[in-house]
Amino acid sequence: MISWAITFLIIGLIAVALGFGGVGGLALNIGWVLLVVGAVFFIIHLIAGRRIR
Repeated sequence: MISWAITFLIIGLIAVALGFGGVGGLALNIGWVLLVVGAVFFIIHLIAGRRIR
């Protein structure tokens, strides 16, 4: 999921640099959401992994 987030962030930055503000903004928003969701899942995985053992 983090790799998808990085991909969308890079696509968004390139699109904004080329002048495609709408598409770039959308890609940046999607990338940001995926990054936050991936970080939350990672933290949940760390906490749950420690409780199981």
